[in-house]
Amino acid sequence: MLALAMLLGVTACGRGPAEDREGRSRPVAGSFDVAATQGDRSGTSGPRVVALGDSLTAGYGLPEDQAYPSVLQRLIDGAGYRYAVVNMGVSGDTSAGGLRRADWALEGDVRVLIVALGGNDGLRGLSPADLEANLRRIADRARARGAAVILCGMEAPPNLGAAYTTAFRQVYPRVARETEATLVPFLLEGIAGRPELNQADGIHPNARGAELMARLVWARLQPLLDDLDP
Repeated sequence: MLALAMLLGVTACGRGPAEDREGRSRPVAGSFDVAATQGDRSGTSGPRVVALGDSLTAGYGLPEDQAYPSVLQRLIDGAGYRYAVVNMGVSGDTSAGGLRRADWALEGDVRVLIVALGGNDGLRGLSPADLEANLRRIADRARARGAAVILCGMEAPPNLGAAYTTAFRQVYPRVARETEATLVPFLLEGIAGRPELNQADGIHPNARGAELMARLVWARLQPLLDDLDP
């Protein structure tokens, strides 16, 4: 459990999100936007899969081509689908920060929104009710724009008490069920607490860990793409 608690601190490492004049978070050190590196593939005229998240999505401590959204792009390409993955990960972001960025993330032809937020909420002991409200609003905004949603679950550190960790854990399946999102129960399943899948600090997934995260998401994403494939 201690190793899990340490791993759940991953999203607080690095600098937190900055905001532009409209109050929308923008990428900072430790995060990047694949849209800026993939040229025409991620243009607004083409179908997109957007990964909205914190440092787990941003690929903190990794070259950008080893972050899980980049691995996911390779899986999509290898399977013959025509979608560009856009990395909207910002290190240190909370679910509230993700909500502020949701409209920005949904610009263009977004077919699937992958939401991987909440690790920082748990680390900071923020209200599970607020987490739920934020995730629900993100999912509702995506659905209103015709995008499917994949919701990636996180866990709260056990030192916050059983009542808190249980309430936190229950948020994700409830939001997924009530918003018709596809659920990844735990984004760090099989990765948390395994030194060989994490960087030297013991809390950030390494390239192998990021690949496993991508494959966890891919198992839920591929069936959606089969239904949506243009």
